[in-house]
Amino acid sequence: MARARKTSTAKADTPPAAAVPHKFIVLTGVSGAGKSQAMRALEDLGYFVVDNLPITLLPTFAELTRRANTEIEKAAVVIDVREGALLAQFPKVFRDLRQIPQLDPTLIFLDATDAALVRRYSETRRPHPLAQHRSAIEGLREERAKLAPIRAMADEIIDTSDLNVHELREAFMSRSLGTPTHRHRGPLVTFLSFGYKHGLPLDADLVFDVRFLPNPHFVAKLRKHTGRERIIVNYLNQFEDTHAFLKQTVEFLKFLIPRYAREGKSYVTVAIGCTGGRHRSVMIAEALARELKGVDGVRMRVKHRDVANE
Repeated sequence: MARARKTSTAKADTPPAAAVPHKFIVLTGVSGAGKSQAMRALEDLGYFVVDNLPITLLPTFAELTRRANTEIEKAAVVIDVREGALLAQFPKVFRDLRQIPQLDPTLIFLDATDAALVRRYSETRRPHPLAQHRSAIEGLREERAKLAPIRAMADEIIDTSDLNVHELREAFMSRSLGTPTHRHRGPLVTFLSFGYKHGLPLDADLVFDVRFLPNPHFVAKLRKHTGRERIIVNYLNQFEDTHAFLKQTVEFLKFLIPRYAREGKSYVTVAIGCTGGRHRSVMIAEALARELKGVDGVRMRVKHRDVANE
C-alpha cells in the first residue's frame, strides 16, 4: 500500500506551472542506505513524498502533480526492491518521465558499503527484505544485482556509509535539489583519524600514515591526553617533520580536492592513521581541517574514530 506524506509550506507568487519545470524526484537505493531519513529530509524541503508507489503509476502521478490547479509544487517518489517483478520496468518508465513537458525529474540513488549495511541490520535487528531466511549479505548481493540498471541511470549517487541521520538530512538540505547549482558545490570532506591497530577505515578515499612522527604514547605525562589537547599539539609542533608533512599535504589536498569536485564527487574521506588513533592522527586531522577551511567552497568536518579506544 502506498503511503503519502505532505508538508505544508507557505506559497509565494510563482509563474504558472506550465512556465516553470516541475521538480520531481525519484529516490531509490539499497535497503538500509537511509531512504526513510531521506524521505523526511525531502518533506522538510516541502516535497510531497509518496513511498512505494507502483512503478507503472509513476507517469500518471507525475502528470497529476504538474497540473496548474494542484497544490503540489514539488514531488518525490520512493522506489525500491519491494516492487518485485515491476522493478524491471523502471528504466523504461523513467525514460518516459524525462519526455513529459515541463517536468524536471531527478533520479537519486542511496548506497553504502556492504560492511556499513550489514552493521546497520545487525544493530536494528531487522531482516533484509530479500533475506528472510538467509544472511543479510546474501540479500544485499541479490538486491544490488536487481538495482544495477537503475543505479547506472542515476543523476546522483549518495554514499551514506559514514553519515548519521543528521548528516544525511544535511546532505539533502545543502543540495538545493532540482536546481542546476547543486552540482557545482564542493564535496563534503571528512578528515578521519584512526588507529592502525583497530583496522583501516573501509570508506577512506585517501590514507596518510603519520606513524613516522614521534609517539606521545611513550611520554608518560602525555599518554592520557589526546591530539585535541594543547599539550599534545605543542609536543608534536616541536618537530620539523610535523610542519613539513602538514605543508606538503595541505598543498596536495588543495590541488586534489577541487579536481574531485569538478568530477562531481560529493564526498571525500581523508583518513589519517597512527598506531592507536589517539594522539598523532588526531592532531594532524584537526590541523589539516584548519588549514583547508574555506578553500574553494569545500565543506569540511573532522571525525576521530578511535580516540576513545586506547
